[in-house]
Amino acid sequence: MPCPKRRTSKSRKNKRRTHWNLNEKIFVECPRCHEMKLPHRACLECGYYNGKPVISSLLKKEKNK
Repeated sequence: MPCPKRRTSKSRKNKRRTHWNLNEKIFVECPRCHEMKLPHRACLECGYYNGKPVISSLLKKEKNK
């Protein structure tokens, strides 16, 4: 396995690591219950996605316990 001939400089190392950042999560308001939720996902409060119920009432009952 080859060894590096020269030391990697700080600027070169940091240029390579520019995409190692955390992105802030974006939340949108649920149109049915007005709770904040992640976009393109079912609402955890009411269980609806795109106007249709997708999470059953059993999961909501377990969540309340």
